[in-house]
Amino acid sequence: MQLYFLAERECILTLGGAVVGIADSFERSVELDPADEVLCTLTPFGGYLPVSFRIDEDLLLSPPPQVTVYHMGAGRAALYIGGFLRSDQSLKVLWQREVGGALLTLLRQGRLFLDIRTAEGVFLTELPDALETCSPEAQDGGFLLTAADAFALLSPQGEVLVETEGRVTQAGETVRAEVPFHDCCGHTALCEWRQGTLLSCTLRSARGPTPATFALALFESVLIGLDPAPFLSPELDAAALKEYLGSFVSVVLADREDCVGLVYPRRERVFDVRYFTVETDGQRVCNIVPAP
Repeated sequence: MQLYFLAERECILTLGGAVVGIADSFERSVELDPADEVLCTLTPFGGYLPVSFRIDEDLLLSPPPQVTVYHMGAGRAALYIGGFLRSDQSLKVLWQREVGGALLTLLRQGRLFLDIRTAEGVFLTELPDALETCSPEAQDGGFLLTAADAFALLSPQGEVLVETEGRVTQAGETVRAEVPFHDCCGHTALCEWRQGTLLSCTLRSARGPTPATFALALFESVLIGLDPAPFLSPELDAAALKEYLGSFVSVVLADREDCVGLVYPRRERVFDVRYFTVETDGQRVCNIVPAP
């Protein structure tokens, strides 16, 4: 089986006791037979505890809490490892501020947390490390946390409504941000949210229009419930397309320019990636077929 390794932060990847290289946000793969039951260890740089697990058949169907499995077909699967704990488990308060009638405390104890104290009660929310340097502000009754390359929208009770990489370009009643895809074409998404609901998502590429650009815009529109008709040739029916694609939860790029992957949930932390080939007439998608 071809296994692709991705990690939330840069790690040394060890398989069966042998160092095989680096794992980070870029896909790197090795050939492994799950029947060999190889011990895998990822040791992060920068003061984080390592994560270890056994690569076997059980892992592919029931991964441990810090591992997410993406089945890609044709004997391929991707493992995403995240949620690394800090080596220093002591309690550290990073800041404490009054925002929108609430007392917010950002703290770290192994992981990053936001403590929210209001008249309704006390709420504790776990946050990604990218928000360690965030600044808070009131947002539609909730809170907007903004760091240099990430942000989050939270409800008054600390429910995470939006959490993603990206750069906020406008705060207020409507939050606008530019979100990177980290792909070779330089795709980004210009998105708008209101009260945690995604209103629009416009895809753009640093390298000009490609079939993947049209497909990303089309599939993202279907995903967030917008009308995909502007990206479709008149011969294709938008309503039928939604039924044809089914219930996917995200869109990913493929190695081929004319191919896009849709991610479908199978069970907790286990997903299937199904690839579709798209054809365009230069401005709109005119055909969508499952990739061989």
